[in-house]
Amino acid sequence: MSPPSPPLRHVLKFLGYAVFWTLVGLAFAGQFYLSSNLLGRSITWAEAITNSLGDWYVWALLSMPIARFARRFPPEAGAAWRTAGIHLGAAIGFSFAWVGLRALVGQAQNWMLGEPVTFFEVFRPLLVGSLPFDLLMYGVIVSVNHAIDYYRKYHERTVHTLELEKHLAEARLQALLRQLKPHFLFNTLNGIASLMHSDVHAADRMLVRLAELLRLTMSHPGQPLTGLREEIAFIEKYLEIERIRFRDRLSVKIDVDPAALDAQVPSLILQPLVENAIRHGIEPHARPGRIELSVRREPGAIVLTVRDNGAGEPPGGFTREGIGLGNTRARLRELYGERHSFQLANHPEGGLVVRLSLPSA
Repeated sequence: MSPPSPPLRHVLKFLGYAVFWTLVGLAFAGQFYLSSNLLGRSITWAEAITNSLGDWYVWALLSMPIARFARRFPPEAGAAWRTAGIHLGAAIGFSFAWVGLRALVGQAQNWMLGEPVTFFEVFRPLLVGSLPFDLLMYGVIVSVNHAIDYYRKYHERTVHTLELEKHLAEARLQALLRQLKPHFLFNTLNGIASLMHSDVHAADRMLVRLAELLRLTMSHPGQPLTGLREEIAFIEKYLEIERIRFRDRLSVKIDVDPAALDAQVPSLILQPLVENAIRHGIEPHARPGRIELSVRREPGAIVLTVRDNGAGEPPGGFTREGIGLGNTRARLRELYGERHSFQLANHPEGGLVVRLSLPSA
């Protein structure tokens, strides 16, 4: 739903303003009617409402210049005694203005009732009877205006702070992504270089696959999140390169729940996990290696699991965490805070299992 246009916004604001002061006038009309009848001065509801709305509509008119004056001289502006003196003078001036305007309204009301009176016949009793209340009303209007202004400033500061935090988080994520991309590229180039002297044809095929992968990377918009479908397509291209490198030593199984394919996941989240599994679980051993990648949708979460059949985590854990895993942990903290889990554990049948649980709508 689109927001209302500026003219409509002004009309709605004016209607809200009029409704507020009308409700105040009606509330005081009921009090005036009951108190007058209890004191033996019988009046009708029409008289009570007319008299009360006359009072409060004049305040509604004066509240606008009072609000502007209050914003011009807020409590924090200048010395406290100077600001207090300015508002005391303004309170007296606006109180006299209210008495004068209310006298004109009272004179018009009496004229419509066929009971004409002079201006001063209405002015004098209003001046004596309402001046203390008028001073109080000025203070109430100024206080409410300051409270609204403080709330507006607080809200604006809160929104501004959230925007700054969002931009800072996005900048950190972009920095982490920029760190990850060359790391992945250099590792792949090292793998190609290792084949150049032993199998030129395989190295050539790896270069072709790397070019396709880089083209896919360059077309990526660089956003922190991407669709799981795109992430799986990327990791499949990466694994094609690794299969050329390791030949028959590497087998891969990818099992993705179709219900999870449209989920949003962090960009390039799987590549460092698969690369870590290959480097530590497959590369150091002569025996055939296996990588299993699975994705499941669970209630409120997307669970990604990468398993290898290597030696697993040594007792006491890894002595040093590489760029890929450290980068992954940092990105997950930036994106999800405490709403995710990132676990490394040895599989009962051997090898290491990395399990990510990411919040999902």
